[in-house]
Amino acid sequence: MTTNNLLVELFVEELPPKALKKLGEAFSSTLAASLAAQGLAAAGAAVTAYASPRRLGVHVAGVASRAADRAVQSKLMPVAVALTADGQPTPALLKKLAALGADASVVPSLKRLPDGKAEALFLDSLVPGATLAEGLQKAIDEALAKLPIPKVMTYQLADGWSDVKFVRPAHKLVALHGTHVVPVQVLGLHAGRETLGHRFEATTPVVAIDSADSYAQQLREQGAVIAGFDERRAEIRRQLDAAAAAEGLKPIDDDALLDEVTALVERPNVLTCQFEKEFLAVPQECLILTMKANQKYFPLLDASAKLTNKFLIVSNIRPADASAVVGGNERVVRPRLADAKFFFDQDRKKTLASRVDGLAKVVYHGKLGSQGDRMARVRAIGHAIVNQLRMATVPFTVEAKDEFEVLDSKVREAATLAKCDLLTDMVGEFPELQGIMGGYYARHEGLRDGVAIAIEDHYKPRFAGDALPRNHTGTVLALADKLETLVGLFGIGQLPTGDKDPFALRRHALGVIRILAEKNLPLALPELLAAAFGAFPPELALADDTVAKLLAFFYDRLAVNLREQGYSAQEIDAVLALQPARLGDVTKRLAAVRGFAALREAASLAAANKRVGNILKKVDGAVGTTVDATLLKEAAEAALHQALAALAPLADKAFEAGDYTASLQALAGLKAPVDAFFDGVMVNAEDAALRANRLALLGTLHASMNRVADLSRLAA
Repeated sequence: MTTNNLLVELFVEELPPKALKKLGEAFSSTLAASLAAQGLAAAGAAVTAYASPRRLGVHVAGVASRAADRAVQSKLMPVAVALTADGQPTPALLKKLAALGADASVVPSLKRLPDGKAEALFLDSLVPGATLAEGLQKAIDEALAKLPIPKVMTYQLADGWSDVKFVRPAHKLVALHGTHVVPVQVLGLHAGRETLGHRFEATTPVVAIDSADSYAQQLREQGAVIAGFDERRAEIRRQLDAAAAAEGLKPIDDDALLDEVTALVERPNVLTCQFEKEFLAVPQECLILTMKANQKYFPLLDASAKLTNKFLIVSNIRPADASAVVGGNERVVRPRLADAKFFFDQDRKKTLASRVDGLAKVVYHGKLGSQGDRMARVRAIGHAIVNQLRMATVPFTVEAKDEFEVLDSKVREAATLAKCDLLTDMVGEFPELQGIMGGYYARHEGLRDGVAIAIEDHYKPRFAGDALPRNHTGTVLALADKLETLVGLFGIGQLPTGDKDPFALRRHALGVIRILAEKNLPLALPELLAAAFGAFPPELALADDTVAKLLAFFYDRLAVNLREQGYSAQEIDAVLALQPARLGDVTKRLAAVRGFAALREAASLAAANKRVGNILKKVDGAVGTTVDATLLKEAAEAALHQALAALAPLADKAFEAGDYTASLQALAGLKAPVDAFFDGVMVNAEDAALRANRLALLGTLHASMNRVADLSRLAA
């Protein structure tokens, strides 16, 4: 058995660029895993993936020409069925052996082993290892079958009769074990050693690969192709940075764009281009988006992150004179920028307010009405949020010199105008700019301070890690907008399922969570949801359990978010078991729980708390809230009552002040009296009065211990 490195390449027509990275990773990992599973490669073998616009490939180190034989033990049947009373094989056993390629001669070597309550016969045999040709054929078939192909196409083979289904027509297959071709076939192709290089710049029309290890070098030198996706991406990044530095500028940072461009070129060549400075009068978001989305260009920014009139292109050719390539790209981008300028100029001829009536003609959802209806609901929810802030027990300070009435007025105005940019030409062309363009148009109209920012920010946060709204008006509007979406869609049954979330409701919920938590707003989540639900008219007939379902959804999303932040499942469970209404308190509660868990008394108190909870759950009827000191007959229960009387006020005072860590740590002094109580007091006494009094004592203890978190969740 010989071992050598293996190279497999499937040469195809241009692959979908946005899917290329995943296709390359899936092809290489699945093929290598299949070889390892068959014993042809080590589980930890070095695997190199190759993916370019016209090829998928993989290099696997240390692949055997044949897998080692495997010892296999096969269960045949129970002894009682396999052998007669005198130990002779029954017809059933002989038939089973024949099916396995054996005969009666192996009967003496069969093993009797326990199988449940009886014994069974087992056959030991040696299964020959797969040859590389057999194993690689299976691995390639499996790799192609599991490719995450976005859309399959059907094409005809050269014989004119056979059809093949694949992501793109395939033309060549390379399979080399060292220097030898492995005889496999797929998609109507037979493996060889020949592939094609760059369409225009390869030094030879056909590249004959000498060995598995020379593949990448030969493609680079003879084929003018950088086969590795990561290597090509790094080369593009290097060239982008160098070209930008030569101009004293910085290329825009966009990993998705870099991945897509990497999937479009085989021999990257970064060139610097420019456009007329007059286009810079258009909002830079518009120019950047049209260059990135339509042309796959990299805009260049100055030191203050402002767009300049220079940009970088990634060409797939390296001519001696690149002026024609540069000039062509500059000509192509000019009409795109001119369109953006035209849209911007035209849109500013109408005010946002003049577009409000048009929202009634834009369908939001078949069951939820128009964007005009939605705007009215968002405005009502925003008003309710301002009122909740006004009535909050925790002080909330609005902008300097502003009163809540002014904030409410700004929210109403911003809510009325926030969706109007949906009717503009610019957003019609670039839906990604909704909100952003509304902010520009509002500033152009000279709307009062804060309203333009709120219109621009009301979609924030748009994604994980995105910035939050910058002012109070934007914060209230963003909350109102997201809550309207969540309540409306949950109310008509459009809930996320599995990995399907077409309305991005998980993202909306996380946005609400981040705003409430990171801005530490004195708002209760149940009250917010109730206010949002109340903004929908009865005729829409939202489900009665909408708020309850949304509350569960929010706490589930919050738990996921907290796990990503590094909190343990036990800590999260303890805090969220109480469903704290103010999400801004959650991280403080978690910190308090973590600090409490580090105390030496924590384990005992958590166990006792769990025991108390179990006792109280079994009580029929309500548990009293007042303890009669005259009925405290046992010293241990009197001591616990006294300790509670001394420590509970301290814990409650700290809790009310928001010092959750101090609140929990004050309870540490209850360990000794709690332990003594359970050691020396019978809770379920025969005397009904004594039993009720002791249950009241435990109820008081339980309530005091579980204000910050459900400490029983910390019990092992």
